Amino acid sequence: MTKSQRNVFILVALIALAMGLAFNNLMTKPNQGNSAARSEAGIILLPQSRQLPAITLTNQNAEPVLINELKGQWSLLFFGYTYCPDICPTTLSQLRQIKSELPKEAQDNLQVVLVSVDPNRDTPKQLKKYLSYFDPQFVGLTPRSIEELQTLSNAVSIPFIPADTRKPNYTVDHSGNLALIGPDGTQRGFIRAPFNTQKMVAQLPGLVEGK
Repeated sequence: MTKSQRNVFILVALIALAMGLAFNNLMTKPNQGNSAARSEAGIILLPQSRQLPAITLTNQNAEPVLINELKGQWSLLFFGYTYCPDICPTTLSQLRQIKSELPKEAQDNLQVVLVSVDPNRDTPKQLKKYLSYFDPQFVGLTPRSIEELQTLSNAVSIPFIPADTRKPNYTVDHSGNLALIGPDGTQRGFIRAPFNTQKMVAQLPGLVEGK
């Protein structure tokens, strides 16, 4: 990745974070205590939910999944890839630990979804094998094209930079933040990286056990 691309990536990530913080400040006025505790846990709720684009991805079982039809549960949407050397295995390990420590009702109302930023290598078979190392209940989705992936990435303000797949052993620059999707299939907020496991375990039940 060139220096200019890296600067653009950092700028986009900072803008998305600043927007989230601004939204969070608006949310703290009516419910100061809960919002402050959630903010400390890295959870930023949007003042108004966002509709997701009607994009079809393929899950680890080679089944089509319409991204704006992730309904019935809360979803933690993470953009990553199976060949990631650091951020992805760390994040998925943390999410496995966090989910395992939640009350059963919260566990039942929450799913972890990995959206691949590397459709060139992340086939459904590869996603299924990789996610089984963490939690077989985690969902893996791979897009049909980089263009559709960018549309989704822009819609939820979770940036990534497409890799030059012609290079051997290429890596993909992406954000470690999560998009928080409500049971109605709309984006409700973000969870900032790096994660504070204990604070997330304390705050997520009050959020995901409700609708």
